[in-house]
Amino acid sequence: MKIENSTPEDLPKILRLYQHARDFQKTKNVVTWPDFPKEMIETEIKENHQWKLLLDGQIACVWATTFTDPLIWEERDQDPAVYIHRIATNPAFKGQNLVKEIVAWAKEYAKEQGKKYIRLDTVGKNKGLIHHYTACGFTFLGLFKLQNTDGLPAHYHHATVSLFEAEV
Repeated sequence: MKIENSTPEDLPKILRLYQHARDFQKTKNVVTWPDFPKEMIETEIKENHQWKLLLDGQIACVWATTFTDPLIWEERDQDPAVYIHRIATNPAFKGQNLVKEIVAWAKEYAKEQGKKYIRLDTVGKNKGLIHHYTACGFTFLGLFKLQNTDGLPAHYHHATVSLFEAEV
């Protein structure tokens, strides 16, 4: 297993993984991700905020990180944290508990960056993800109604979010 920054050459694979995730979300009758702008992902790649986990030389999953997330975390955004967004797993690698690998990596990454928490969110009350993320070491902080969704992807508008946090 190897975790590294995504590269511009990975963009088509990242877009495919996001489409697989959307297709899966539709089967679960949960909030579905919108199409994310290609330019947004290209910027994340350039700024070293888009990551990939490789197994046997293949991209097993991807995600993005930020060091601030004020629209979702509001006043808690003042805390030193790494925020994880859009974990998308290659269907060929589902069921391998890759989120646990991401959490272990994120704790080390957060320490290197001088952060105290790793955080993530999901839109709505997705009981399956709540269970999965807590099993991977996150504390479920509850459901929250966002005050301002301007600038967030469409799936956040008029929705509650489930917030998760793990101490480093």
